[in-house]
Amino acid sequence: MKRDLLGKNLVVTGAARGIGEKVARLAAARGARVTVIGLEADRLRALADELGPGAAWREADVRDGAALRSAIDEAADVMGGVDLVVANAGVVAYGTVRQTDEASFERVLDINLNGVFRTLKYATPHLERSRGHVLVVASALSFMPLAAMASYGASKAGAELLALTYRQEVAHLGVTVGVVHPSWIDTDLVRGAEADLPSFQDLRTRLPYPGNVTTSSDRAAAAIVDGLVRRRSRVYVPRAVVVANWAKAALNSPLAWPWARRFAARAVPSLEREVAALGRQDQVTPGADAPATETRSS
Repeated sequence: MKRDLLGKNLVVTGAARGIGEKVARLAAARGARVTVIGLEADRLRALADELGPGAAWREADVRDGAALRSAIDEAADVMGGVDLVVANAGVVAYGTVRQTDEASFERVLDINLNGVFRTLKYATPHLERSRGHVLVVASALSFMPLAAMASYGASKAGAELLALTYRQEVAHLGVTVGVVHPSWIDTDLVRGAEADLPSFQDLRTRLPYPGNVTTSSDRAAAAIVDGLVRRRSRVYVPRAVVVANWAKAALNSPLAWPWARRFAARAVPSLEREVAALGRQDQVTPGADAPATETRSS
């Protein structure tokens, strides 16, 4: 195992599960001191204990600016600064625009977009001192719309533009910024959507590559940690997602509209029926009784 993060201090949000947890484990194995932030205190405590004396944990909701600021400041105090940040917290909700209630839509935006804003805002003083690097976990859906995922897609497209704007604003401070674009990752988020909505898996299989494949969370974490080491401006998981970025204009052009219209016409009615039958729009973490917390991204 390479020790190329030795002496670096890393903060990861949404670190109790999925990509965030895997990033924390791999970064620690490669020498970083890590503070994990999220909502599931028991999981965070256990993770920090496993990572050893160089690790710490703080419970904070990225929707609560005061709590998140305190968590980041405390992480800096405990570790002696913050060199690296992975803004990973994210959730998904189900339903089309006409179907989704306002509270569900706003919750996704508040976690996936506003939560990134708060993370960046309160990490900036520490990153300025260290001339550090931050990675914002967006999505392949930053580049292309997908029916019945309006809130998620809007939040991830917004997170990408927020990160790119922030990159310009802090460049003169010596802070560098990158954006992570995962496709479907084998996390609770994707597994939960497939369990809740049988049509979701069929929808994914009909997407062109790489939208029709699932990548392991270990592989996603490895790409992100490599991105931290190399201070990358873009991380694609799998790497073929880069094509969606290059082809964004074409994917959303009149030329592609006939295919997109046929695709949505087949997918939307069944998805709307399944969401209605499910009786909720917020995703529930498998094995838990509460709505999914901001501990996963895809």
